Amino acid sequence: MNDIQSRKDIELLVNSFYDSAKVDPLIGPIFSDIAKVNWEHHLPVMYSFWETMLLGSGTFEGNPMQKHVALSKITPMNQEHFDAWKAIWIDTVDANFEGGKANEAKQRARSIADLMLHKISLS
Repeated sequence: MNDIQSRKDIELLVNSFYDSAKVDPLIGPIFSDIAKVNWEHHLPVMYSFWETMLLGSGTFEGNPMQKHVALSKITPMNQEHFDAWKAIWIDTVDANFEGGKANEAKQRARSIADLMLHKISLS
């Protein structure tokens, strides 16, 4: 397996992650029923987010923290939800990549999820 090296790799990672997350019994309904995610819009934003995080592209603009805090006011999002998100992300990374960037992707996801849960619990 190769490491994460390009936008194409990021797209594979993000697409594979959401393919699993959308059907997860705990977090899938948040995407489909509560947030009613427009995937044509959301996926390119997530590609840019992770490309910026992992490859330093600087292509992402936005405030994901604000959007998740707002969403948490509509539906409960707790440790169990974020643990499920992290598990799916880590499994997806491990199924597709190995190396320094893959490890960074997992660590950054853990940190982001933990920070989001903290911010949500304060709001």
